[in-house]
Amino acid sequence: MLIGLNEAMEYAEKHDCAIGAFNTPNLECIMAVVGTAEKLGVPVIISHAELHESVSPLAVIGPVMLLMAERAKVPVCVHLDHCEHLPYLQSALDLGFTGVMYDGSMLPYEENTANTKEAVAMAGKAHADIEAEIGTLAVREDGEITGQGPVYTEPLLARQFVGDTGIDLLAPSFGTAHGIYKAQPQLDFERLSQIRDLVDVPLVMHGGSGCSEEDYHRAIRSGVRKINYYSYMSREGVYGVKQLLNRQEVTFFHDLAAAAVRSMAADAEHAMRIFSVH
Repeated sequence: MLIGLNEAMEYAEKHDCAIGAFNTPNLECIMAVVGTAEKLGVPVIISHAELHESVSPLAVIGPVMLLMAERAKVPVCVHLDHCEHLPYLQSALDLGFTGVMYDGSMLPYEENTANTKEAVAMAGKAHADIEAEIGTLAVREDGEITGQGPVYTEPLLARQFVGDTGIDLLAPSFGTAHGIYKAQPQLDFERLSQIRDLVDVPLVMHGGSGCSEEDYHRAIRSGVRKINYYSYMSREGVYGVKQLLNRQEVTFFHDLAAAAVRSMAADAEHAMRIFSVH
């Protein structure tokens, strides 16, 4: 069942939990995530990041995501993640995505705000919900290390940004990073709680893969209602394929794909169970 981003957040708020938002750049990822959500009976968000355009074009994977969501036995939001270009965001809206994220976090405040306000208007016309970001993570989604390091979100500026733009969800920076962590992240939960107390929208945890169970639970208690998760699940897919190849000779690619789905589903299940309880 296809739902909007705000509907997913209403569920999270009602149940005092977070909804997992999993990047799904191919069919195997979609199958692993949606199948696991159905197994557990929980809502889920499947996302397509603009940086995956070269891996899986939006025009190809987007309709597949929407079809899988519509046919799912649980509520599924189809979301555009980390979109830096407004025409690309419009393409996702035209396809029927029910959530979009505009990412102008690398821009000066005024430019980020202006672009975000335009994105809010675009989403509104399509009856979609919108997330935006202020502050930057130490590592971008493409693995690039930001030149100045992480820029933690200032709580008062977060309040101003939400008020100036009218966004539905806010993604603050409080110590996470995209990709695979080289050391356990040190998260600023005091900052996160301050932001929660100053804004009236759900908070999003980016770079959610690889944190400890306690960190996830503290983030949820501090107002996080959406947790982005991909890198570690994707890595498990690679491990699953390697394990199969080490055990036996494989002739057909679909056997490798099935092994990847099983391994990613197991990792996604572990994450969803943690996000559902705190």
